[in-house]
Amino acid sequence: METNILIVGVLALVGGGVVGYLLNLFFTNKKISSAKAKADEVLNDAKSRAQDILLESKQSAIKIHEDSKKEAQERQQQLSRIEQILTKREAEVEAKVEEIKRDKRAVVVKMEELEKIKKELDANRHKQIEILEKIASITKEEAQKRLFANLEEEYKQELQEKMMKMEGSNFEELERKAKEIMTMTIQRYASSQISDATTTVVSLPSDEIKGKIIGKEGRNIKTIERLTGVDIIIDDTPETLVVSGFDPIRRQIARLAIEKLIVDGRIHPAKIEEMVEKAKSEINEKIKQAGEAALFEVGIGAVDPKLTHLLGRLAFRTSFGQNVLLHSIEMAHIAGMLAAELGVDVMTTKKAALFHDIGKAVDHEVQGTHTEIGRKILEKFNLDGKIIKAMESHHEEYPYTSLESRIIQAADAISSARPGARRDSVEIYLKRLADLENIANNFEGVERSYAIQAGRELRIFVTPSNISDLSALKLAKDIAKKIESELKYPGEIKVVVIRETRAIEYAK
Repeated sequence: METNILIVGVLALVGGGVVGYLLNLFFTNKKISSAKAKADEVLNDAKSRAQDILLESKQSAIKIHEDSKKEAQERQQQLSRIEQILTKREAEVEAKVEEIKRDKRAVVVKMEELEKIKKELDANRHKQIEILEKIASITKEEAQKRLFANLEEEYKQELQEKMMKMEGSNFEELERKAKEIMTMTIQRYASSQISDATTTVVSLPSDEIKGKIIGKEGRNIKTIERLTGVDIIIDDTPETLVVSGFDPIRRQIARLAIEKLIVDGRIHPAKIEEMVEKAKSEINEKIKQAGEAALFEVGIGAVDPKLTHLLGRLAFRTSFGQNVLLHSIEMAHIAGMLAAELGVDVMTTKKAALFHDIGKAVDHEVQGTHTEIGRKILEKFNLDGKIIKAMESHHEEYPYTSLESRIIQAADAISSARPGARRDSVEIYLKRLADLENIANNFEGVERSYAIQAGRELRIFVTPSNISDLSALKLAKDIAKKIESELKYPGEIKVVVIRETRAIEYAK
């Protein structure tokens, strides 16, 4: 019984397993069939869409091809039109070239004909001139001279009037405008200056100091002269000694050292050396301060310290009694204002004016004119070429190359020629007046001449029978040119030629 139950149970278990397997297989096959159906549906949709896309692509490709073909046809037509136009233009150009060649050949022929005619005319003219010379018994050159002489004599008055008119036309307006600018500039820089000179006189508290300065057997005075490079002159003038020397800075060092020795009271060679060194240091400091102050006053930025030192040395240099550094500063202000009025480079003009006399700082040590020395100094310190070109023409040693150079020359004349700026010694002044009169008196036809207005005007009286009105104009210019070439003078000199005709008759 138990065995049967066991068998039934086993069979039931096996049967249940088989039924479960069959059910599982059934559902699995059903799912596979469903998935396959869906896959077939998706595949069919994809095939349908692919066909649609392929169809659209074919249609687009056909359209693009048709558009490209149409565009290519239009381009071909356009190129054909352009080719036709170019062909037509080329034909026209060739026709023009051919026409030009024909014209050129015709011109060459005409020129040959004209050259031939010209030669024939020249030959005929020479023959006619020879015949006329034989008939008139006078050469062509002599006839020209006589003709010009007759024309000059006939039209002398008219020619003189035209010359006067040409000189007067526009000159008055230009002179008025120039005077207006100059006057305005001078008024804007109305600085009061007095004529300055570096003193060489040392005041002594008493005549007893003279003996101390001389020293035993003159050793003190010899030491001072050796260390400073100057001559000490002690004469009978009470409480005074004179420092004599060519270098103004050396004179100042000697003067300052002597004053320090007098204050100290101990005068002997060792003390003299100490005081001379102190004086040199003080003078060098003053030179540096003077150069920096000049640059600051003019409004120019810092330059090389060595160039600043050279500029400061001008504070101890005078020209006709005028302090050269003050003259340069005044020139810089005047030149800057003139440059601003005329619309040129103000800073370049100011620098050229300030450094125009820089050569005078060492002109007693270096050979050459102060202009040439100054030009080399500025080149050494690599200043702008425009500055050098502007400053080198202020004494007309070099040609004017720019408007700035003419402004520098004008500013120099304004600063140096204004009343009270400079002074001459009596001997130099009288010699200049005599030289002016001698230059004028050496010209033919001059009766007498007078230098007036402190040598700024030269009046010349001529013989009326020897000098005509036209010749008087030429004489004035010739005398002015000779004065410019032979004399050196500040400012300008006015040359006036006076031709006076007197008619005298007696009633009997």
